[in-house]
Amino acid sequence: MGFAYKITDQQGLYYITATVTQWVDVFSRACYADILIDSLEFCKKNKGLQIYAWVIMSNHLHMICSCADGYDLSDTLRDFKKFTATVIVDAIRSNKSESRKNWLLWLLEQNGAIHFWQEGNHPEEIITHKFFEQKLNYIHMNPVRAGIADRPEDYRYSSARDYCNIKGLIGLAYQF
Repeated sequence: MGFAYKITDQQGLYYITATVTQWVDVFSRACYADILIDSLEFCKKNKGLQIYAWVIMSNHLHMICSCADGYDLSDTLRDFKKFTATVIVDAIRSNKSESRKNWLLWLLEQNGAIHFWQEGNHPEEIITHKFFEQKLNYIHMNPVRAGIADRPEDYRYSSARDYCNIKGLIGLAYQF
C-alpha cells in the first residue's frame, strides 16, 4: 500500500506522528508512556535514532528525528512501533489495576493479531529552519492546546523542558 508521505532520505530530518489505532487514550497511564520513553532511549543507543523534539500525548507521539549514518529511519521506526505494540499490550494484559483492560484488549487485538499503531508515520521532511520551528512549536504547544498543561515546560512527556533548560526524560541529539 502506498502512502503520500514517505521517508525518502533515511538520514534526513523528519517530523513524524505515530498514532494509536482508533485514537485510544493508552498513554493517559504513565506506565505505558514510560514504555515509549525506554524504547526511544534504546533506539537512540542501538539503532542510530537522533531525537530533536518530541511529545507523547494520550493517544499519539510526535517527534522531530533522524537517524545516524549507517541506519535507516524507516527501519528504526518500524522496529520501534512493532516492539512497543507488543510490550504495551503485554503490560495491559498483566496490569491488575487496569480498569479498562478488557476494552483496551478488545480494541487492540483483532483476530488474534495486535493492531496497536495506525499504519504509517506521516513523515514530513524538514528542510528549512522555518519549518523546523513551526513543527517544534506545534509539538511543544500540543499539551497546552489539549488543556493538560498551562505551559509547555510543565508537561512531563515532552522535550519542551529541555528547551527551557530543565532536564527532560529523553536526551536530545541537538537543540536548535
